[in-house]
Amino acid sequence: MASRGIGLHVLLFLALFFSLSGLSFGVAPKNISTFNRKSFPQDFIFGAASAAYQYEGAAFEDGRGPSIWDTFSHQYPNKIADHSTGDMAVDFYHRYKEDIKLMKFLGLDSFRMSISWSRVIPPGKISEGVNQEGIKFYNNVINEVIALGLKPFVTLFHWDTPQGLEDEYKGWLHPHIVEDYKDYVDICFKEFGDRVKHWITLNEPISFSMYAYTTGTYAPGRCSVYAGNCTNGNSGKEPYIVAHHLLLAHATAAKLYKENYQKSQKGQIGVTYATHWFLPKIKTPEGLKAPYRALDFMLGWFLHPITYGNYPPSMRTIIGNRLPTFTAAQSKMLIESIDFLGMNYYTSNYASPALTFNRVNLSYMSDNHLILSTDIDGVPIGQPTGLNWLFICPKGIRSLVLYIKEKYKNPPIFITENGLAESRNDSIPREVALKDVIRIKYHESHLWYLQKAIKEGANVKGYFAWSFIDDYEWDAGFTLRFGLNYVDYKEGMKRFPKLSALWFKKFLRKPSK
Repeated sequence: MASRGIGLHVLLFLALFFSLSGLSFGVAPKNISTFNRKSFPQDFIFGAASAAYQYEGAAFEDGRGPSIWDTFSHQYPNKIADHSTGDMAVDFYHRYKEDIKLMKFLGLDSFRMSISWSRVIPPGKISEGVNQEGIKFYNNVINEVIALGLKPFVTLFHWDTPQGLEDEYKGWLHPHIVEDYKDYVDICFKEFGDRVKHWITLNEPISFSMYAYTTGTYAPGRCSVYAGNCTNGNSGKEPYIVAHHLLLAHATAAKLYKENYQKSQKGQIGVTYATHWFLPKIKTPEGLKAPYRALDFMLGWFLHPITYGNYPPSMRTIIGNRLPTFTAAQSKMLIESIDFLGMNYYTSNYASPALTFNRVNLSYMSDNHLILSTDIDGVPIGQPTGLNWLFICPKGIRSLVLYIKEKYKNPPIFITENGLAESRNDSIPREVALKDVIRIKYHESHLWYLQKAIKEGANVKGYFAWSFIDDYEWDAGFTLRFGLNYVDYKEGMKRFPKLSALWFKKFLRKPSK
C-alpha cells in the first residue's frame, strides 16, 4: 500500500530545491564583467519574441478575418485597462522591414513570431477559402527575417482563434476545432515550411485556459458568475475541456508535421508552456509538498501528458470526472509529439496549503487547494517591479529547467519568453523612459542563472526576450512596456532602442576574426 507521507517524487523535488542555494532569490553575482554570449554554447540561439495580435495591426486589411480578440476588445472595452484594441497594435504589418533591420542591428539570432489563423483562413475553416494576401504577408516577413541572417521561430496559435469558429461551435470548447486547426497548420507547413525550421504549435495553453475560460479576462471572456464579470461559462469545467482540446490539437499537428513534412523540410516542432517557479512558504510536511502541486497545476497539466501520456496524479485526484481522459491512441500521440519544449518564465511564487476550500463554487483557480503569494511577513520573494505579480527572481529560471531535467526527461528547451514590464508613463520625457536599467538587471541575472543550469546538465538551447518592442499587452492594453525597444505612440509609432537593447547588442557582439 502506498505511503500517505511525502512520496519519492516529492523527495526528489525537495532535494533539487534545497540544492539550489537555499531560498534566496538574489540577482547575479557582481563578478560578471566577462559574462557575454561566449558564456553559452556556440550554437545557443538568442532572440526576441512577438505575437500577431499584439504586433501586427492591420486588423481589417487585405482580407484578414476577425479573431476572438477583435470581438472581445471591441465588445468589452471595460475589460481592457485603457479601453484600447489591437486594431493597429504597433503596426508591424507595415513596419516589419524596419523592425527586422533593428533586430539585425542588435545582433539577435532569431525572431519568434506568430501567424494569425484568421489572416490565413479568415473564417477559420479551410473549406471557406485561404487568403492569399495573408500568405503573401507571412512569406514576406519570413523571407526578410532569413535575408538578414535570422532564424524564424513560428508560433501557430497565440490565443487569436478565428471568430467564425467561436460563432459556429464555441471554438476550443468543441472537439471539431482539432480538425480545423489541423487544416490550418497544414496550410502553414505547405506554404512556409521550406524556410521555417522551428514550429511552435501553441503558446501558453495555461494562460489561455485560465484567463479566457476561468476568470473571463481574456477573449472570449467566459467564466462562472461567481468567478468574474461574464455572461456565460463554467470556471470549474471549461478550462479543462479547452486544455484537453489544445493538447489534442498540438499532438495532431505534430503528428501531421512529422509524418508528412519533417523528412523533406528538415525542421523541428515543439510547444511553448509557461509557469512560475514555486517555493514552500511553511515547512510542515504538507507545506513542503505545496510547491510540487502548484507545479502540477501550472506546468504538469500540459507537460505531464506529452511526457507520460496522462495528466498529473494530483490533478486527477482533486478534479475527478471534471478532468477529461485520453484514449490509448491519444496518449501515444502526445508522448511522441515534441522535438523541443518552449518555456516562458517571468517570476516565482510561494505556495502553501489552503486550510479550507470551496466545494460548491468550483474553479481552476482554487482547484489546487493552495494559497499562492509573493511575500513572507512582508518580505517580497524578489525585487519588486511595476507589476504586482512580477518580482525579479532569477534563480527560479535555473530551478525550473533543472526540475524539468529531473522530472520530465530533460527535453531540449528554448526559453521562449522572459522579460520585465514597466508601467507606461507618457508624462516623463522619452529620453528618461529609454533608461531601463532595471530591465538590464533582469535579463543579465536570468541569463547568468540559465548558463549555470546548462553547466549542470539542463538541455537549454536558446533564450528569447519578451518582447522585442513595446506592444499591445492583452487586457492591459497599452498601459505596459515590455519592450527592449521603445514605441513612441505619440510620434507615429517610431521605434527607439532602450538601454536594454543596447546592452543586448554589446552582450551579443561576436568577436572579430
